[in-house]
Amino acid sequence: MMYLVLTALLALQVNSAILLKFKFIDDSLIGVNDKTSVAADGTVKGIQDAVVKNQNQARDKTVLAQSEEIRAKTKTTVAYLRDLRDKLLAASENVKGSAEIKNMSAEDKVAITMIGSKKEGLAYPMKATLNDYASYIKTYVPSAQPLAMDGSEDPLVKTMPEQRNKDFAELNFENTPLVAALAVLSQKETEVLKYEADALSAQAQKVGAKTIVFDKIGAFASAESNTVAAGTKYNAELFLTAAATSIHPSMTLNGGSLAVGPDGHGKVSFVARPGSFDAAGNAKASWTGSIRFNQNGRDTTFKVLVPYTVTKPVMQIQSASVQALYFKCGNKLSVQVPALGAQYKPSFSASGAATIQGSKLGDVTLVPNSKEVTLNVSSGGNAIGSQTFQVRPIPKPEIKCFVGGREANEKQGTPGTAVRSLSLKAIPDAGFATFLPEDARYRVSNYEVTLVRGKRPALPPKTVSGPEANLSDVVNAYREGDRLYIEVKGVQRQNFQGNVEPVSVSRTFNIPLL
Repeated sequence: MMYLVLTALLALQVNSAILLKFKFIDDSLIGVNDKTSVAADGTVKGIQDAVVKNQNQARDKTVLAQSEEIRAKTKTTVAYLRDLRDKLLAASENVKGSAEIKNMSAEDKVAITMIGSKKEGLAYPMKATLNDYASYIKTYVPSAQPLAMDGSEDPLVKTMPEQRNKDFAELNFENTPLVAALAVLSQKETEVLKYEADALSAQAQKVGAKTIVFDKIGAFASAESNTVAAGTKYNAELFLTAAATSIHPSMTLNGGSLAVGPDGHGKVSFVARPGSFDAAGNAKASWTGSIRFNQNGRDTTFKVLVPYTVTKPVMQIQSASVQALYFKCGNKLSVQVPALGAQYKPSFSASGAATIQGSKLGDVTLVPNSKEVTLNVSSGGNAIGSQTFQVRPIPKPEIKCFVGGREANEKQGTPGTAVRSLSLKAIPDAGFATFLPEDARYRVSNYEVTLVRGKRPALPPKTVSGPEANLSDVVNAYREGDRLYIEVKGVQRQNFQGNVEPVSVSRTFNIPLL
């Protein structure tokens, strides 16, 4: 692109300040090229050392010989370009090696020297020399392209009508100030050294002499725990990490393939399995990781054994309805494991009881069918723990008799007229009704009423279905001193699911009538 910039600058009447900037560019490129050349010598020396380290194998010695040849041809080509610089300076009446350039423009001197009146200038053999070097290096760098192209060949200018018909010499040195021409030569030297660096890097890989450059450095902190209790110490280590973006490792976790992200980090994730927990609820475990990468045609593998501790999850079992489990009742529990956080996905099973999963996370209803129940809790298919409960029998309800809206008095008696409206009620145990109100729904299903006079029935026994009875016949027939004898025949309980079952309760009433 330099000749395009030059053309534009000439059209704008290039001033001395701009020409001076071209000199700065040229000086900078020359300085970089000198350092690059020294680095290339170091690369060849590294290849030589690797050959010795590898016991001077024939294949490696061939690679070394090729590398030395590449270095020699590059030095010859660079020396050729430096000689062109000297000739161009001499043609423009400047002193070789001087830091000062008298006439930084001198377009006519550049054109005569590099192009010539009949295209016999120095730029034409320069084109052949550069492209011969590119053809040679292509053996080692398949992507290498010609270093000197005419306008019809250069993809940057071949679509420009005013440039595509120019040859290499005209494109780079026509109407070109001296300092810009020198910058063109140093830039071509840079391209030559770049090709050499690519070729020597490929050679170094063949013998294991390539140096891995750790070019991505950052800070990393490793804490003993991300959770710390108030009043206790937080402990962590802070250190630098380094990574090489040029290598693409493969990783394993416990022998299985591990996904590696674009940042070069392996993502380790697995479910911690319960082990043999000690008295404190901890179990020792470890995982093995490996990182494998190809370095200079040879595989290198690093392994690491990472210990960790599995803590037995603490289950918190709470309930707003029960303090103990009741037989054949819907005992609602809330089972939470705070340590699992958002990963908590509970499932339940039990021995000695049926389980009913609740609508909220961790809610479960146990319906015991034995004297002892063991609740098993899992999360995501992994066992968390178990809890054993003792089961209480359902307390029997108390049967009470009400006449005329008041409880009947078996000691002092009840007015005979009051028994016209009689009701038997099954009253649940107060604690049971408080804990499990949906399971503490009772009713007297049937009973028998007899009007007794002396030692004999005054009326035939009357069977009543349900808790309510109309005893108008008794009211009409009773005499003062008679007794009302009531025997409960059946009591029922409706559970939390709406199912009705009989309850065995024995109760009789012997109520004097006034």
